[in-house]
Amino acid sequence: MLAKGSFPWIFTSITVGVVSSLAYLLYSMQYTEQVTLLATSVTIFFFFFFRDPEREIKEHDSYMLSPADGKIVDIRERKICIFMNFQNVHVNRAPINGKVHTIEHKKGGYIPAFCKDSHRNERSHTLIETEHGIVEVIQIAGTVTRRIVSYVQEGDYMKQGQRFGMIRFGSRVDVTVPQNFDMVAKKGDRVFAGETVIARIK
Repeated sequence: MLAKGSFPWIFTSITVGVVSSLAYLLYSMQYTEQVTLLATSVTIFFFFFFRDPEREIKEHDSYMLSPADGKIVDIRERKICIFMNFQNVHVNRAPINGKVHTIEHKKGGYIPAFCKDSHRNERSHTLIETEHGIVEVIQIAGTVTRRIVSYVQEGDYMKQGQRFGMIRFGSRVDVTVPQNFDMVAKKGDRVFAGETVIARIK
């Protein structure tokens, strides 16, 4: 399964490959063979990068699930920071059941998302109303990323593990943990969206 919003990227690379192949076969145009090879390589990469595998979500109000695939690079106060590299699935999932209270998009730069200064980067803040209070999930754009895609709108109810958006290419996701939860994830842990438990209710 491919991520929602990935079709234009894949369609473009396939079109370039097909057109350059025809140009080479019909007119033997210079450099078309190299363009075809490049377009094919890019298409294969896009199919890998934009993959969105189905996952068995085990919903439970007593714990929070990771909103992203990747590595926990920092835990500060009540916030868990997850860095996603190119090999990770970049579709993000709701860590807990709740209603989308607010989605706020902020423009910014594109320094590496694993850096602490990435608070200056483009980002999207999604506030989720839950029975445990507001849970904030922040999608942060990375060096290559130029687009954060949201699959939900304010007022939508999200089930735990539901897809709510994605960040194209390298990026980071931060999630706040309510006070009545104990964090069980640790810095350096590798986590998977909708599968890895990152906090349990006290």
